[in-house]
Amino acid sequence: MIRVVLVDDHEMVRMGLSAFLSTQADIEVVGEASNGQLGVDLVLNEKPDVVLMDLVMETMDGITATSSITEKLPNVKVIVLTSFIDDEKVYPVIEAGAFSYLLKTSSANEIATAIRSAAKGEAIVEAQVTNKMMQRMRSAKEKPLHESLTRREHEVLLLIGEGKSNQEIADALFIGIKTVKTHVSHILQKLMLEDRTQIAVYAHRFGLVK
Repeated sequence: MIRVVLVDDHEMVRMGLSAFLSTQADIEVVGEASNGQLGVDLVLNEKPDVVLMDLVMETMDGITATSSITEKLPNVKVIVLTSFIDDEKVYPVIEAGAFSYLLKTSSANEIATAIRSAAKGEAIVEAQVTNKMMQRMRSAKEKPLHESLTRREHEVLLLIGEGKSNQEIADALFIGIKTVKTHVSHILQKLMLEDRTQIAVYAHRFGLVK
């Protein structure tokens, strides 16, 4: 069963999502919150598998909430579900650790699919957002993608480049194997790569490892 928390300041949105998701045999909504702060508190208490996160909310916005959740519970997958695709929201929330990015124009089935994919470690990003990210890559050549990695993600990148396994990385950094897998997933997403081999090639190509 995939345990889900809904964070959205619109009650009707939460009610609609909850009603639909309750019809899915493999998904359980374990809590709802009307703002980011309540959402963070709820997630820390329930420790769900997936969070559906709105961006624009009072008290605490979705970007701040996402950052807090991913920092404290890196195994929790945050799916952004919003109406906004402007730069000042897309890039900060992805940098904050959002795993997937969907627009509220997505169908209920698409949202359910994204939840199932996130639970399996597979990110889904709205096509319009992907296009914006690709345009940014083409226009922002002054900054390599790996500079967007957190310190820990950079450490994991280097160790993958050295040919270390997940267990060896976990032992070297004194973290759990699940946390390593989460960092690897974030690295793949941020560097727009498909597998560990491509991460290793990337690390050598940019001279990050000898």
